[in-house]
Amino acid sequence: MAPLLMVAIYNENTSWALDEKYVEEIRSAAGNSFEVFQARSRRDVDTRLPDTEIMFGWKVNAENLLQATRLAWVQATGAGVEHALFGQFVASPIVLTNASGIHAPQISEQAIGMMIALTRRLPYYLGRQAKKRWDKSLGIEDLGELYEKTLGIIGLGAIGEALALRAKAFGMRVVGVKRSPLGYSGAADEVVGPAATERTFRESDYVVCLLPMTPSTDKFVSAEMIAAMKPSAFFLNFGRGATVDEAALVEALSKGAIAGSGLDVFAEEPLGRRSKLWKMENVIITPHVAGLTKRYWQRATDLFCGNLRRYIAGEELANVVDKELGY
Repeated sequence: MAPLLMVAIYNENTSWALDEKYVEEIRSAAGNSFEVFQARSRRDVDTRLPDTEIMFGWKVNAENLLQATRLAWVQATGAGVEHALFGQFVASPIVLTNASGIHAPQISEQAIGMMIALTRRLPYYLGRQAKKRWDKSLGIEDLGELYEKTLGIIGLGAIGEALALRAKAFGMRVVGVKRSPLGYSGAADEVVGPAATERTFRESDYVVCLLPMTPSTDKFVSAEMIAAMKPSAFFLNFGRGATVDEAALVEALSKGAIAGSGLDVFAEEPLGRRSKLWKMENVIITPHVAGLTKRYWQRATDLFCGNLRRYIAGEELANVVDKELGY
């Protein structure tokens, strides 16, 4: 009997599971090497977990890990994997890969969209449109442009690189902060290490944060970094909310110390109804949806199938997570 590959991508509350056409693509990639089983419930997972060698989707926790005696590899469907890194799993020999890269087009496009919307004051005009008001009170000094402005990207990974490429098309100067900047050869004009983060905040007209959530990135964007920003600058976050000192950001926005913000992620989600961010005209809020796209599951399946072929061939997998570092 072939070893088991479990597709554990489902929502038990809605009866949704990964579309059969994608499961068929996985079966084709698996060939005769694996039996492919699509789980649709917690019971399905728990019943077949002892026989599972590969899991596509994250349905492992501290309670059922002991049942996963044959599990060798888990392919997560997202880029952030902080929820997976509990002690027993980190200590286990199970390989974890993430879906880094499949979010790059849509998140980078949303970042550019928010930058344009904030710069061209679209939230202001949309508010007037809703009231049927022809309002030309904003003048030349109120409306800017991206051209020849500096974009600081905090976390120059796959998404950051896609954003850098798009920003260059708008004639922007791009500075990227990367943990290991040596040998970089991408679209950014300058790449610096974490020690130069505050300088990047100080020089940039737009700062886009794309950091993963790890112990070392908790409130990495500190009050001091936010205070270093220009009064005319904008801050955007599409990484994880807890990487930013949200209270300091709210204070800076309230006092007009920075020009505005575009936020898709927050320290606590859903964002509390009492948050001051909701009523700020210089803030655009989206509910952690920047990574969503109609093409998501095709990209995730393509990534997994490529890795599955590598696994069967005994080759090194793509997007292997360092479980100690958290990414």
